[in-house]
Parts: sequence; C-alpha cells; structure tokens
Amino acid sequence: ESDTASEISFQFNRHKKTPSIGSHSSDMASVSSVSGSVLSVYSGDFGSVDAQGTVEFALDYDEKNREFQVHVSQCKDLAVVDEKKGRSDPYVKTYLLPDKARMGKRKTSVKKRTVNPIYNEVLRYKIEKMVLLIQKLNLSVWHNDPLGRNSFLGEIEIDLASWDWSNRKLNWYLLKPRSLSAVNGVDHRGVMSLSIKYVPPGSLGKCPKNPPSGEVHIWVKDVKDLLQLRPSGVDSFVKCYVLPDTSKKSYQKTRVIKRDTNPVFNHTIVYDGFHTEDLKDACVELTVWDHEKLTNHFLGGIRLGLGTGLSYGISVDWMDSTQEEVAFWQEMMLTANEWIEGLLPLRSL
Repeated sequence: ESDTASEISFQFNRHKKTPSIGSHSSDMASVSSVSGSVLSVYSGDFGSVDAQGTVEFALDYDEKNREFQVHVSQCKDLAVVDEKKGRSDPYVKTYLLPDKARMGKRKTSVKKRTVNPIYNEVLRYKIEKMVLLIQKLNLSVWHNDPLGRNSFLGEIEIDLASWDWSNRKLNWYLLKPRSLSAVNGVDHRGVMSLSIKYVPPGSLGKCPKNPPSGEVHIWVKDVKDLLQLRPSGVDSFVKCYVLPDTSKKSYQKTRVIKRDTNPVFNHTIVYDGFHTEDLKDACVELTVWDHEKLTNHFLGGIRLGLGTGLSYGISVDWMDSTQEEVAFWQEMMLTANEWIEGLLPLRSL
C-alpha cells in the first residue's frame, strides 16, 4: 500500500428503497463489538436507586511483576435495591479509562443479602507503569440481578497521574452518582486532519479526466494525540468505508505507521459512481485502529454525512454524524471541485 491516491468505484442504486448491504459488515460488526464492550461499563439499571455509602480500597503497583493492583476491602451503607426483601447483592467492578474495551473489566465476587459487604480481594492489571500513569481508575459498585438487570450503586474515579504511590494504606471513599462524562461517553481519542472534495459528473467540461459520474476525494493527512496503548506508542492505520456499502469494493485502508501517537498518513482515496443526490444518503466512515498480530484495536473514528439517521429512506444507526462532521460534509456539497479542510475529533462511534 502506497501513499498515492487509491481509486475505487462506488455505485449506488438510487431507485432502490433499501440499502443493498446491511448496516453492518463483518468489519462494522467488529466496531460494534468494541463499542458494545465499552458501553458495558455502564450497562444496567440506573434509575432504581440513588448512590450512597462508601467503599474501602487501596492501590499499589508491583514493579517486579509490572502489575497494577486494586485491593478491594469492603463497602458500607450501600443502597437497598430490593426494598420488599430489604436486600442488595453487591459486587465491585473496575476499569482503566479511557480505553475500557482494551484493558477489560475486573470484578469481585458477589456478596448476597448485605449492604455492608466484605471482599478482601485483589483486582490485577498487567500494565507498564508509564502507560498506567495516563489512565484513570473507575471503580463502581453494582447489585447483581439474576436476570441481568444489574443496578448501579455508586462509583469513584481516580486520576492515576496524580496518585500518591507511596500511599498503600486502605482508605474510605464516598460513592458518587454516575459521572456526566460516562453518561455522554466523552473522552479524548485524538484529532484527525483531512480534506475532502466532491467532483460532480460532467463538471470538468471537455477535460480528459472528466469523470462520467461524480467522485468523492478523501485526503487523510494525519492524526494527533492517539490513545497510547503501549510504552512504545501505537502502530496505527485508518480504514475507510462509504456506507451503506460495506463490501470489499468500498473498503480502503492506509499503511500502518509504527510507534507513533501522531501518525502522518498523507493518503488519498477516490470513490467514483456518485450522483449529487447520493451525498444526502451516503456516509464516509473513517476509523483508526491499533495494529497487532492477533487482533486490531479500535481507537476512534469519524462519520461524514448529514446525520439524519436515514439512508435511502431506511433508519440506520450509523447516520449519526456530529454537528462538526455534518457542517464539514455540507460545505463539501456546496463547494464543488474544491478541497475542504477539516480538523475533527475522533469519537467512539
């Protein structure tokens, strides 16, 4: 794969009422599975009880084994979930933020019929110290429900960059309601610099390069401030689809830039087969991934479109562009044959 322009045909059936491809391909399914894993940190029932009580725990880092340890001791005065029976079945769950999906969750055992559970358990993460220091610890307490509707009982969030690592003692912390950043999924995943251009069919007159159908040009320049998943940085690349087409014909990707949280791609992709009216129903999805041997890890992405929630009259979850992304796409639609430059924040999709 070179950094020169790659061109691909993209044919829409403008008279068809349903997309020829479903809203998810195997690749989109992988994005969805990651997003689902991220969202699972707050899966459950939030409205049933108010957060109350305290949790006692200690933090430590084992230099020899390169292991972060959360010593969960106990909780006191938790909320009662089942008021009729006067019971709660609590457990403690931890994540390292912002990349919940990659680091995974750890949780204690469930203690039944108590609002003052005693755990005395250690939750462990194999992670380099310098990577740990750019994370936040999210520790939350939940009521375990046999039917899966677990109830949120409270949380505490700690910035590990400012943590006093000489403090290995057990301390009490007040459990707080769910944070707004968690509710809205707000986290910083980096910023992508790119340009886009639309060339309408026949707009170049008698020019030999005049396309018989319209073209969308996407110039992926660089990305700043990617999530650093390893001490050496990340090995990143960008995938591109024009939805609703998630076939191999639509799929394009850049080369992998190794060990760099500010990769420069300078890669241009051209999709032809566009009619002007297709721009209202299409969505350019650009996603950034960390490349590893066994599996690639989703880092963030953007979706360029009108954000109407509809594609060719069909409701789709991927037509969800932010205001910035919509404005960027609209400017391209209104300014034919000119490069439109943008700087857009990556999000979790």
